[in-house]
Amino acid sequence: MFLVYKSGYNVSLVPSRVAVQCVAHRQPRLGPRTAGVKTVSKATSPSSRSSDRSATAPSRSAQVQKALEREILSGQLAPGARLDEVELAQRFRVSRTPVREALRHLASAGLIRIRSRQPAQVVELSASRLIEMFQVMAELEALCARMAARRISASQLALLGGLHAQLAQLAKTDQVEDFYEVNRHFHELIYEASQNEFLAEQTRALRNRIGAYRKLVTQKPSRRAATLTEHEQVLRAIATGDEDGAAQAMRGHVNLLGEKLLDFIALFPKP
Repeated sequence: MFLVYKSGYNVSLVPSRVAVQCVAHRQPRLGPRTAGVKTVSKATSPSSRSSDRSATAPSRSAQVQKALEREILSGQLAPGARLDEVELAQRFRVSRTPVREALRHLASAGLIRIRSRQPAQVVELSASRLIEMFQVMAELEALCARMAARRISASQLALLGGLHAQLAQLAKTDQVEDFYEVNRHFHELIYEASQNEFLAEQTRALRNRIGAYRKLVTQKPSRRAATLTEHEQVLRAIATGDEDGAAQAMRGHVNLLGEKLLDFIALFPKP
């Protein structure tokens, strides 16, 4: 049995075993100022202020890495796209050193390929290689769903239902980017609900490597409708604690079988 759950402007179906509590967030209370008392702070040297900033603010290389990673995962930087160090340094207004470091991290994550005396390149994967990766991805996500069915918290389950409801609304529109983002959050929440940090890390890493290709499949209107049906099966199994059912539903959702496989292969140019 599913109950209607409302969160802000989002309405979702949440299993009746979840009790949702609305907790008001209190603003921290500030203590009264002491009249007539001046606070004297210790002087800090420029070097200490600089080290404080570097300890809290993300490094320039990390900022460049995150920006490029988002563009690769979203497909904005398509497979095969070249990444010139000089152009990237000018674009991000940094020296070539942080750009070079960012590219090294992206290469170690399997997102780009660095070649000697040539610009780095976003990794291109063959259809056969991707099918193999999707098979592994399906098993990892199936394990996440299995563990989530056993370990998910009430608050996480409520959020999962809310994300499913958002997808149902977005499927009626042409907001493809929003649909893809909410879909990604739906899966991400299941990784977290597995309560296995190592499993979540490995699943996330592989998802990032095939993210651009996965998005191409998700964008198809027929695929969005199927996604809703498959997500509901996953959600229902997790909500009822059906570990086998959750794993089976998620495996079928992610794996490239039948029409999904044909649609996927059609994305690649004919030889």
